[in-house]
Amino acid sequence: MSHMRLWSLHIYTEPRTHVGQTRFNRRRTINTCCIFSKTIQACKIVEGQRRTKGLNNKQITSLLKFSCQRPKEQEKEILQTMHQNCYKDDPYAKEFGITIDETPTSIDARVLPAPWLKYHDSGKQKEVLPQMGQWNMKDKKVINGSVINYWACINFSKTVTDSAAQSFCHQLVQMCQESSMAIKSDSVVPVSARPDHVKKVLKQVCTATVNKLGGKELELLIAILPDNNGSLYGDLKQICETGLGLISQCCLTKYVLKISKQYLSNVSLKINVKMGGRNTVLLDALRWKVPLVSDIPTIIFGADVTHPESRGRYYKKVVASQDWPEVTKYAGLVSAQPHRQELIQDLYKTWQDPQRGKVNGGMIRGLLLSFEKATGKKPLRIIFYRDGVSDGQFYQVLLYELDAIRKACASLEPNYQPPVTFIVVQKRHHTRLFPSNHKKHRQKWQHLTWYCGGH
Repeated sequence: MSHMRLWSLHIYTEPRTHVGQTRFNRRRTINTCCIFSKTIQACKIVEGQRRTKGLNNKQITSLLKFSCQRPKEQEKEILQTMHQNCYKDDPYAKEFGITIDETPTSIDARVLPAPWLKYHDSGKQKEVLPQMGQWNMKDKKVINGSVINYWACINFSKTVTDSAAQSFCHQLVQMCQESSMAIKSDSVVPVSARPDHVKKVLKQVCTATVNKLGGKELELLIAILPDNNGSLYGDLKQICETGLGLISQCCLTKYVLKISKQYLSNVSLKINVKMGGRNTVLLDALRWKVPLVSDIPTIIFGADVTHPESRGRYYKKVVASQDWPEVTKYAGLVSAQPHRQELIQDLYKTWQDPQRGKVNGGMIRGLLLSFEKATGKKPLRIIFYRDGVSDGQFYQVLLYELDAIRKACASLEPNYQPPVTFIVVQKRHHTRLFPSNHKKHRQKWQHLTWYCGGH
């Protein structure tokens, strides 16, 4: 590689200037480069190395396209790999007495029946049975529509005009109203803004709303973002959720400029849930027929710890059902977690208050109290789903977190100890399941467990 050194040379130039008996030299400074040539060295990066940093949107799209194969194609690749590796002729396998069967293991399986869904009685279609895992909102209305009195729209996209943004919001509001949501037609303050002014603009919109409505606060923010928005989405969500306590719904430019009813329907369902409504419930739940849920008041928890891709912060998240017997509506809590700590901290905690003395708190206790407030009953059964646990930490997590659940229950009442079902969920395994007859199940999403092929 070539190396460069920079030299500063002071050169005295003529003419000279004489003032009385004193003589001055006019000086100029010239920067010159001296180049010393060496052999250029090239560094080649070996393929197939693990990348720990996050992927951009284009890379994520390519990864999903590659990984989302049809079952038949994925099975074919696995079998081809088995044949290419020739494990039966491998000398190391023979030395250790290892034999590998190239035929996948057959297991018995069954297809679970799809559940009937209940929608609002004012719609043409009150009950629906999903077909092949799919259904739509045509002729249906959400079972509990939310109420939205004050909402605003901020347009961060340069390619979306003010009239296009207003037209999109108008059609979105119409779709929400058709779904039986009570939302006012006009926004409080329509605004266009630059992405680099997100924090300033959000605060201005909230302040303008309070001033305009005489102290009433904004309930929903609709944000139109550029398709490639970098950190804008994350910044907006962080400011709204943690700084302003404002619910937001983001929409990309490409969907705003090319509006479809399917997209508007999907967004309206998201808004309804975010604003406290319920889209649908299980018909069996209304008929008290859900096993291990309908017989006694039951709360269902879900918990996970987010592991950052590099040196980011760890976060713990806990959600819990807030309605019974439907178990459709959930409340969630998110907070920071100590670095490299897999056990969820603050599920239950106590501290000393100068006035009140010992105070009980924590995420489990808070969600149990909100369940009791919403349903008027204490949970008599707890089902706890735990994600993100490695094999070596099963018992450690079970003992620590189950103990925290027990303590949280006892803090409500001394003898309050409902039965707890603790379920650890694992997604990162190497077992692939395929139907034995691909012709009967052509859908790319339908992985029926007829036989198991591991790799």
